[in-house]
Amino acid sequence: MTTILHIDSSILGGYSVSRTLTAEIVAKQEALHPGARVIRRDLVVDAAMHLSDAHMAVFQGGEVGNAALGQDLATGGAYIDDLFAADIIVIGAPMYNFTVPTQLKGWIDRVCVAGRTFQYGANGPEGLVKGKKVFVASARGGVYTGDSPAAGLDHQETYLLGVLAFIGLTDVTIIRAEGLALGEDAKAAAVSGAKAQIEALAA
Repeated sequence: MTTILHIDSSILGGYSVSRTLTAEIVAKQEALHPGARVIRRDLVVDAAMHLSDAHMAVFQGGEVGNAALGQDLATGGAYIDDLFAADIIVIGAPMYNFTVPTQLKGWIDRVCVAGRTFQYGANGPEGLVKGKKVFVASARGGVYTGDSPAAGLDHQETYLLGVLAFIGLTDVTIIRAEGLALGEDAKAAAVSGAKAQIEALAA
């Protein structure tokens, strides 16, 4: 049975383009893989804490100081379990201030763990999360592709591709809707184009 991990990080709720796109990607994957199981992670509704000195102390062998920290450590562990359980990973990643939302960065900080999702060997770093397909629903107000003068400010898709590859996830397809803040016509065209990409996806 195929397992799909569905991750959203937009703070805009029902107004979010990235959430609209992840929902459509997941629906398409369910159609392509009948009977698929979906693991849902809404990083806004149920976010893990950001890393702190208390987390680092536990990682170094210290005691878990309180119940809230213990629960949060369990959540971080579950994020990693999600990754290994999934065959297909769908990530909603809007651009906020030229990079990913802090909610998504928090998730990344919890799944990039030496000895679990990557390791260092004689040939350098090796990702340990392998053999999975990733779809990233990218939404951004401006235009950062092609010869756009803003291309150098893209620390969203470039960062995600880099960090996913670092843990072994190299089969990544980006479904992009950009120029969303350039007027209603531009937004409608961008969303329509992204939906057409989703509809064209094959197993």
